[in-house]
Amino acid sequence: MDKLNVKLLMLVEDDAAFARVLLRSFERRGYAVIHASSQDEMQALLKTHSPTHAVVDLKLNGSTSGLNCVQALNQHNPAMLIVVLTGFASINTAVEAIKLGACQYLAKPSNTDDIEAAFNHVAGSEPVELTNRSTSIKNLEWERIHEVLVETDFNISETARRLGMHRRTLARKLEKQRVK
Repeated sequence: MDKLNVKLLMLVEDDAAFARVLLRSFERRGYAVIHASSQDEMQALLKTHSPTHAVVDLKLNGSTSGLNCVQALNQHNPAMLIVVLTGFASINTAVEAIKLGACQYLAKPSNTDDIEAAFNHVAGSEPVELTNRSTSIKNLEWERIHEVLVETDFNISETARRLGMHRRTLARKLEKQRVK
């Protein structure tokens, strides 16, 4: 399957419907695509395939972190272009993803155009526009909530306790953000 000039994309996504959409879209753009819905499936596919590109969901199967997948993919092929997708972006996880080998980090909803643009925008290859927008209070709050969620392995009760808020209040905030 791995031929010269063939772009082989490893898609690590546990949402079957979203994975199907991305898979079809990337195939129409000339990529060969293999799909794993978990880190174990990804590891099995890496035994027989050498992807050139990867798209990894940050949160897999409950509380499994896609960061582990990013690290394994980077160890498998340091030249692989890896984009991390997440429904709950935070500065901490973005920095960690880049440190582990991702070339870009995108917040959902992202489409194939966004992901392909991220593959083409390897650090320093294109000028990045700077904006003067300040971070909103809601974004700062969301980043703090996500940071504590990660610290507690996505335990809602413990996260609420550490943040000093009622569990139901936290659950409502998470529902509004549609954590995936």
